[in-house]
Amino acid sequence: MRSHSYDDVLSGPRKRKIPEVPAEPGLVVEDPASGYCGAVVKIEYGNVVLEDRHGKHRVFPLNPAGFLLEGKPVTLVPAKAAPKTPARKISASGSVQVQGLKARVARDSRIWVEGKHDAELVERVWGHDLRVEGVVVEPLDGVDVLSDRIDEFGTGPGRRLGVLVDHLVAGSKESRIVDAIRDENVLVTGHPYIDIWEAVKPSVVGIRAWPKIPRGTEWKEGVCEALGWGEPWEGWQRILAAVGSYRDLETPLIGAVERLIDFVSDPGDES
Repeated sequence: MRSHSYDDVLSGPRKRKIPEVPAEPGLVVEDPASGYCGAVVKIEYGNVVLEDRHGKHRVFPLNPAGFLLEGKPVTLVPAKAAPKTPARKISASGSVQVQGLKARVARDSRIWVEGKHDAELVERVWGHDLRVEGVVVEPLDGVDVLSDRIDEFGTGPGRRLGVLVDHLVAGSKESRIVDAIRDENVLVTGHPYIDIWEAVKPSVVGIRAWPKIPRGTEWKEGVCEALGWGEPWEGWQRILAAVGSYRDLETPLIGAVERLIDFVSDPGDES
């Protein structure tokens, strides 16, 4: 039988250790006091600068357990400067490129997105990461068919689904469909924008803001008409050509895609 010293008894329950997380640029965290959510821009003078989805910056002190990362408290610490090397290349997603990469055999798990434009944008920014992990991205052609498609796919250990949904906000049609999904092998994330186009920062495509389109007007057609971009396919080519990296995208989309890639490529999920 294990004995305990008086010191053990008097010391009481041990406090849970709060993990320290390097404040890498692009890391999305939340300030629990204010509810402000943003991506790390830089650390200066003992503070961290965060950028929200509107491109606005706020400064917060680097207090112990001062932030939430995916809902859990963490302590942000300055990221260690990596040694400079000419061979080190960064992918469009911000990850370090794997040199001499041979594409991995595709996993049984998949990432589904709502349409062709979503798939092309994810490939543009995260294509290298997807090939490293052996993850295939497929268009779903609308979230209305999600439940039926999940049944047809047949999920299970080693056969997960990650789903990226547009306009996933409280009270929306999309949120009601997602709330009905009950499968531990399915992770649905999303962003608040009407369409994936709107998740591209306006300044990247040379506009001050995405235009407001009246109800009843097809959103992409309305945007192209308001901006003089011609047909939707022409507008999309303009947008896609302007995106060079994750820095050109709004923070909610970045966090949503990163979570999906982590979920479907989890090593513990291998059968």
